[in-house]
Amino acid sequence: MAKKVTVNTIQKYKNNNEKFSVLTAYDYSTAKYLDEAGIDIILIGDSLAMVALGYETTHSVGVDEMRIFTKAVSKGVQHAMVVTDMPFLSYHTDISSAVRNCGEMIKNGANAVKIEGFSEYILSVIRRLSQIGIPVMGHLGFTPQFLNSLGGYKIQGKTQEAADEIFKQAKELEKAGVFSIVLEMVPQDSAKYISENLSVPTISCGAGKYCDAQVLVSDDVFGKFSDFKPKFARKYGDMKSLILNCAKQFNEDVKSGRFPSDDEIF
Repeated sequence: MAKKVTVNTIQKYKNNNEKFSVLTAYDYSTAKYLDEAGIDIILIGDSLAMVALGYETTHSVGVDEMRIFTKAVSKGVQHAMVVTDMPFLSYHTDISSAVRNCGEMIKNGANAVKIEGFSEYILSVIRRLSQIGIPVMGHLGFTPQFLNSLGGYKIQGKTQEAADEIFKQAKELEKAGVFSIVLEMVPQDSAKYISENLSVPTISCGAGKYCDAQVLVSDDVFGKFSDFKPKFARKYGDMKSLILNCAKQFNEDVKSGRFPSDDEIF
């Protein structure tokens, strides 16, 4: 039986130059299948606001929803590390409420939380969470919760100066106690330099191949979410067509009387 993936496992991957995988999940059965497939980290991403709940941005999802999805996902996982994205305004007002909200996710099955952005306040939150035993995954580069401030879905760290700033922020997050850092929509060369000069693992979300891990939204990987597809996402399946075809066949069988058959009734 495979051992449970922990922060120590993730750090060993980094130390041994081994890549690891991260995918999102929002329900019990998907989480169970990802776990069986050997995915190392399962992220309950606030991307669920769009792919599961139909909102336009991640801003609309709150602590109550993330608590429910965290509980569902964690029940399907035995080996992977479960990380919950802390939603917009769940850790921004004061350290006390940040600790309480993050603690709720741990109580409902998460092994760690993810916090976006960089500021002196966020560093303080990370230090406090680390002190009480809540592992934190950082997130730099394009940070969806700061969408309005960033002026849209734009690549970050394109200039030397901008890349240096992301690196400085990453070093500060490392000092504050994060066990890993997501780099989203950062040019590959910048992400490579940052990854090579950090002690903690980096996770690429559209930041090229030189990070220690790769993360994608599972609905993009499965071909289930079709409203849009990020350039950096790879589609491995076509669940949209599968679901459509199954639903159409069921609809036709019901209306034609072919379902249920004699074998499907009591």
